[in-house]
Amino acid sequence: MEYSILFIQMIFLIGFVGSFISGMVGIGGSIIKYPMLLYIPATLGLSAFTAHEVSGISAIQVLFATIGGVWAYRKSGYLNKTLIIYMGAAILIGSFIGGFGSKSLSEGGINLVYGALATIAAVMMFIPKRGIDDIPLDQVSFNKWLAAFFAFIVGIGAGIVGAAGAFVLVPIMLVVLKIPTRMTIATSLAITFISSIGSTTGKLMTGQVLFIPAVVMIIASLIASPLGAKSGQKVNTKILQGILAVLILGTAIKIWVEFF
Repeated sequence: MEYSILFIQMIFLIGFVGSFISGMVGIGGSIIKYPMLLYIPATLGLSAFTAHEVSGISAIQVLFATIGGVWAYRKSGYLNKTLIIYMGAAILIGSFIGGFGSKSLSEGGINLVYGALATIAAVMMFIPKRGIDDIPLDQVSFNKWLAAFFAFIVGIGAGIVGAAGAFVLVPIMLVVLKIPTRMTIATSLAITFISSIGSTTGKLMTGQVLFIPAVVMIIASLIASPLGAKSGQKVNTKILQGILAVLILGTAIKIWVEFF
């Protein structure tokens, strides 16, 4: 694969845009960066990535993007430690299984899993979420084992596509577990960080990571993710939910159009 200056600049820009939005809406950013890496370089006549390469780059990039986001939220009071422990442990196991097992899937299979995850998340984002932001942060409660179960299932699918699963976890936390929006955004970044450890390990062990594009994406992530997180703390929660819903829906449509 040729690494021209234009190619490196394109990878950095994709990483920066994706990581900024990632920090703002509480996802790892792969919902944006996966299709951008898959389609933009090829469309511009630059070196094209395979689905396996994109999933490997996405996995290691998400690991660093979420570190920046969590750091920005560390003193906000929005990080729910109990939720992080239960969902984090479950998604770590699931994402390692998915990341390690993805080597045996075809490119079409990886895109199929990604499209299915994005479609489920898109549907859930458009379900009304009335009253969740009226719950005081110190009175938030949820079913711990249900949270762990969903996290494990999401982890398997997320590990396959090199995502950390936050674009599915966020709708689950909002709709099923009834977690307030800002707590969901901050906590999902921490859970996504844990998830990305499993998926990154699986991808590295099976040789699916291209290191030069991954390093470029990491640098972009460490710069942009904290900026996005700080911006997200100032934006109305309904607007944040709307941005995430549109991103997920658009990605799902794009994946299915390309798949068929």
